[in-house]
Order: sequence, then structure tokens, then C-alpha cells
Amino acid sequence: MQKPAITQQPIHELIANRWSGRAYDASKPVTKDQVVSLLEAARWAPSCFGDQPWRYVVCHKSENPQAWQAAYDCLVQGNQSWAVNAPVLLLICADTLFSHNDKPNKWAAYDTGAATENVCLQATALGLMAHQMGGFDADKARATFKVPERYQILAMVTVGYQAAVESLTGEIKERETAARSRKPLNELFFNGKWDQSIV
Repeated sequence: MQKPAITQQPIHELIANRWSGRAYDASKPVTKDQVVSLLEAARWAPSCFGDQPWRYVVCHKSENPQAWQAAYDCLVQGNQSWAVNAPVLLLICADTLFSHNDKPNKWAAYDTGAATENVCLQATALGLMAHQMGGFDADKARATFKVPERYQILAMVTVGYQAAVESLTGEIKERETAARSRKPLNELFFNGKWDQSIV
């Protein structure tokens, strides 16, 4: 199933075609080279001082099933219901201190979000699908993967090949087939001062 964005202005097809689906094909593994390609895309995201605060714990079902299961066990039940078929789970963390001076990095989460969007776009370019999630137990993930306290745990991401929407049921299937929508440009983007629309 394709769900390209219906935009007010033309955008690049890679961006328009990226979406957070939930129907994963458990029979199609993601290769290690593909995973490394996603990470390389993240590596080249912009960051304050070029500090690259992002750290990812990669849990690849075919390479390390124990780590994948441990990551899966951190997800809330609603996400487990569909993420069970995703061959890759990523735990996304951000270093809260700059590496060059150990002072607080206020932009770490912002920069890590940029890196993770690169992952999502690269996944789309490779014919994969990525879905970012906030529905997981961060404390459990920290303990499970021994993430040091200085790192903020931000999200988890599923990666894999898309399956037919018929593989889903109930509310998850309804969410998968629902039309994509965004707030209009005039609600989000301002011209020179707050609440003066740019369009």
C-alpha cells in the first residue's frame, strides 16, 4: 500500500512517500548492509558543534534475537501487537553533555531527531519502512541495555519491509488505512511575527 502525502505545495517524492506504517513482513529480513546504510544516513545529520549526540542501540532479529526480544519487551502492548513482525528495532538515545567540554547540550534531542529522520528517509529510499515510537518503557530500556545516565532515551524505531494491510486487524488496521493528514501551512508557519501566516 502506498500513502503519499497530499501536499499544499510540491515536495520531493522521498519525503512525500515516507510514512509510519505498522504492517511489517516478517518473512523478509533486513540485511546488515541495509542497517549500516541507515546508520550512515544518521551519521551525516547536522548537529550543534558537529557533536553528533545520537547513540542507537540496534536490535536486529536475525543477527541478535536476544537483543531484539529484549527491545520488544520494552514496548507497550499496543505497539507490540504490530511491531512483532519488524525485523529491526532501534533504541534512540541522546548524549546530554557535549563531548568537547562536558557542558549540557540543550540541542541534543533536537539533533538526534534530525538524525532519526535521516534514518526514516533512507529507509524509504531503500524500499523499507520505519516507524518512530514513544510507546515504550524508557526505564526498562535503560536497565536492559545499560544506557548510562547522561544519555536521554528518546524513542524506539521499527524497520522492515511493508506487508499487505490485510495482515493487520481491528483498530491497528483502521489506523493503517486512514487518510494521512497534517495541519494547514497557515497554522504552523509565520511571516515575520507570531500568528501572521506565511501563506
